Parts: sequence; C-alpha cells; structure tokens
Amino acid sequence: MTGADYAIDVRNLTKIYGGKPVVDHITLRVPRGKIYGFLGPNGSGKTTTIRMICGLLTPDAGEGTCLGFDLRKQSGKIKRRVGYMTQKFSYWEDLTIEENLAFVAEMFGLDRPQERVKSALHNMGLQDRAGQLAGALSGGWKQRLALAACLLHEPDLLLLDEPTAGVDPKARRDFWDQIHELADKGLTVLVSTHYMDEAERCHAVIYIASGKLVAEGSVSDVIAQAGLTTWTVRGEHLAVLMDELQKHPAVTTAAIFGETLHVSGSDPEALKVAIAPFRAKPGYAWAEAATSLEDAFIHFMARLPKEG
Repeated sequence: MTGADYAIDVRNLTKIYGGKPVVDHITLRVPRGKIYGFLGPNGSGKTTTIRMICGLLTPDAGEGTCLGFDLRKQSGKIKRRVGYMTQKFSYWEDLTIEENLAFVAEMFGLDRPQERVKSALHNMGLQDRAGQLAGALSGGWKQRLALAACLLHEPDLLLLDEPTAGVDPKARRDFWDQIHELADKGLTVLVSTHYMDEAERCHAVIYIASGKLVAEGSVSDVIAQAGLTTWTVRGEHLAVLMDELQKHPAVTTAAIFGETLHVSGSDPEALKVAIAPFRAKPGYAWAEAATSLEDAFIHFMARLPKEG
C-alpha cells in the first residue's frame, strides 16, 4: 500500500500533560474503507490520540497525515472531512431529532441542508421519530441521532469514542450493522471500545496502554502476539481455585468468565506442570482451549508496570 491508501498515517504521535506523556510515540496506519477497533484501559490515551488525529489537539511531537492532510498544517481541512462522535451525548435535548439535525446543518453552513437532514433521517431509521424530543430518547436512539449528525457533512473518516457505552445489546448490534454498511461504501472508521465482541467485529484492532502501542493487527494476529496457551476449568469454588493458581509463576493470567475459569501462560509445558495438581482433584473439568481476545488483553494489562 502507498501513503494515499491510508486514511490515517501517523508516526511517533506524542502528547504531554504536566510533564508526563499521555500519548507516547504512537505510530498508526489505518487503510481507507476499513473498521479499526481502538482498545485500552481507561486513561490509556485513546481519546487524546483521536483528538490529535482529527485536528482538535496539536501533537507535542510526531507527524503524519489524516485523509492526506498534514496534522499540524492542515487541521482545518481534516476537521471538515472527519465525523467525530464523542462518548457523551452532546446534542440539544429540548429540540426534536429533526430540529437537532437541521441546526447542525445550519451551524456548519452545509449546502442542501433539507436534503441532507431528510437523507440522514432515512438512513438512520429516524423518520418515524423525527418530531420526538431528543431528551425523551433511549440511549440507543440518542446514539442513532448522534451518528446521523456526524454523517450530515458526508465525511471520509468516522471517529467514534466509545459510542455504545450504556446502550442495550440489540441497539449495539444494530449500530454495528450500520457501521459495516458505511464501511462497505468506503467510509473509514476508528472506534474506541471496551467490548470484546465489538472489537471482534472490526477488520483489525489497536491496543494501547499507558500511552504506548502494545499490539495491533487482526484479532488472530493480536491473540498470537500474546503468545499464550489457555486452559479452561469448570467446577465449584472457582474463585478459590483462581487465587491458588495465580500464585504460580507459570500462570500469566487467571480470570473467571461466568461458570468457567480461564488459565493462561506463556510456557505451555510449565503451565501444564502448574495446573497438574488441580487437574487431579475431583469435581473439576479441564480442557485446553483457544486463547480469546479478552484473555490476550488481560495478559497485556497484567504486564503493565504498576503506578504509584
């Protein structure tokens, strides 16, 4: 791929607050027309990175382009071609859906405002609720309104900052179906999320922590980068078993998922030795399993240096 094939192409992006790097030499390349998941714990630097990419913040160091425009010299042009959906609903609750969209179109001086609003209502399935006050909407419908407003100016890149936080599973699934439809039409999407099922719907994922890039690639690539072997166990008192296993140096992570405990380690043979005494105990059902994306991320987080 050439540079023109990437919607986002940034190198060593850095932002410092209070003498501490919040984003620390991040290098990202996101191809046009793809959906990339942007993951990491709270405070990892995701939102700051997104704001630098879309021209809202100036990097303290680093360089690159967004949609072919220089981050430092052409931030105004970037803003006009990017749709940015913030984590917090930021539209006017005492206006109707249609009034909100019309006001956004007027505020940004868009041509064909009535046509754009009508199209947005139709594309987001909002026609029947056009006259409803935004403040009376559920989280899922507020999300649709916010996405419709982000798309009014027909952007080439969509930046979504935890867009489905607090939204029910059905609304989340509908939202992702819409995102894939948009990507099929050529829109590039960078979405930050804490949900592993959403990350697995992306073409690739980027994981950062403490402002640094930890892993990137397809879901299978990122799982492979963790280098883990994983066993699952079902039975009684899994919390007690987890505490015991976490004491063994061969166990990198142990975490309960519902009625199953996932136990992972970097050395397959050492892990077998670690779990052998517990496999011999009655009442447990053990099985070697494929490492999940969540197993990989728990592993990455466990390797982070402790603050304080």
